Amino acid sequence: MQLTSRRLRAALLAAASLTLVAAALPPPLALGIGDRLFPELGNPGYDVLAYDLSFTYASNTEPLGAVTKVEAVTLAPLDRINLDFTHGTVASAEVNGMPARFETAGEDLVLTPRFPLPKGAKVRMTVHHTSDPRGRSDGGWVPTEDGLAMANQADAAHRVFPCNDHPADKAYFTIRVTAPQDLTAVANGVRESVHRTLALPGLAAPAGPAAPAAATAPATTWTYRTLHPMATELAQVSIGRSAVVHRTGPHGLPVRDVVPAADAERLEPWLAKTPGQLAWLEERLGRYPFENYGVLVARARTGFELETQTLSLFESALFTDPGYPAWYVEAVMVHELAHQWFGNSVSPRTWSDLWLNEGHATWYEALYADGLGKYSLERRMREAYQRSDAWRDSGGPPAFPRAAAPGQKIGLFRPVVYDGSALVLYALRQTIGTAAFEQLERTWVARHRDGVAGTADFTRLASEISGRDLGPFFQAWLYGDKTPPMPGHPEWAARNTR
Repeated sequence: MQLTSRRLRAALLAAASLTLVAAALPPPLALGIGDRLFPELGNPGYDVLAYDLSFTYASNTEPLGAVTKVEAVTLAPLDRINLDFTHGTVASAEVNGMPARFETAGEDLVLTPRFPLPKGAKVRMTVHHTSDPRGRSDGGWVPTEDGLAMANQADAAHRVFPCNDHPADKAYFTIRVTAPQDLTAVANGVRESVHRTLALPGLAAPAGPAAPAAATAPATTWTYRTLHPMATELAQVSIGRSAVVHRTGPHGLPVRDVVPAADAERLEPWLAKTPGQLAWLEERLGRYPFENYGVLVARARTGFELETQTLSLFESALFTDPGYPAWYVEAVMVHELAHQWFGNSVSPRTWSDLWLNEGHATWYEALYADGLGKYSLERRMREAYQRSDAWRDSGGPPAFPRAAAPGQKIGLFRPVVYDGSALVLYALRQTIGTAAFEQLERTWVARHRDGVAGTADFTRLASEISGRDLGPFFQAWLYGDKTPPMPGHPEWAARNTR
């Protein structure tokens, strides 16, 4: 490209102006919104409205080329904008169409726009970067036998793309994936287009050893869009030799499962259970809250299953290992499906509210297993009660869990936020009665659909529906070091042994 002297002068003046603005500011700092468990997660001063993500994939052993566009509105005057981002190399950044200076501070990418931003301003950020799936043990991209998937919970979305990485800031997503034509790419939401090209474009990245090599194989670009807002930790992209299996759920709901093509026939008996599981949960909670649903089965070892929005991630071993009883597999499927209501549609206000996600998903998992006649709800709750004091001793009470050890973020997901929190719901049902409890559950997911809510909100709603002040009940059950006596079961006893 050749610039005229006038254009060159203008470009130099703009660069000088940006340099002067940046020079007048103190060094950038890593910021956060003050979450008790993840203090530097999320960023103050703005609300994200939408993400537009583009990934170019060649293999799961090299960085992906990526472009992240963020549309936001400022909540305060800003000289700089912090985004959570790591495990990628930034080539350039723009704010409102103009080049912006970019720096790193901790796990933040800090953008300095050419002009300060006033409160209430619309802002559009564009970052050209790589997204590196290699050597990952802390979440984000998950290499599979034939490609990649995502597992971003709790704080790993920013290991994939620049974002405001906290569930309190939900947004709409558009996701584009360009990959070799023999692979299939699937993401959250509905598919908008599939565009085939003659060559995989070169990957946009800085020069140097970190830059991925350009590829020239025939390629396909897949585009997906969410119809409901989504937390960053729930984003999902699957790339691989996959079969996409379609069926219909209740009320004509589209159900699409994404499985290794070679395993599609073997997995079909499990996949066929989803419409019935949807109907079972809808009887208890009301309509499924999203545009579609499906099971994503990956040939990978993660050690967990994950409720990514509209497309839950499962290890293939859950369905193929004969050591797992059929009733257990079905109950785990219901657990992740229940999260679409609890955790996805209604997202936690803080990570200390995790018990609302996992406690409810475990509750419906246990209720479903009870209905199969294999593991009664009362037996499971009695056994949880026996262990509850030990769980609180090692991990903290349900709504005030201890932070995970450094480098072990998944350690936050302890028994106390699963069965220990389902036990709180059992005690609540024992206290207010089955009818009020069931009304509470339906009202909770309806009132906060597509929103964010926390423990205080749940306490208020439970008190409203039951017609009694449940503050003391929740204070004891959610924050106490010891498990309170179980209503209706004075014979139950806790054992303070792990």
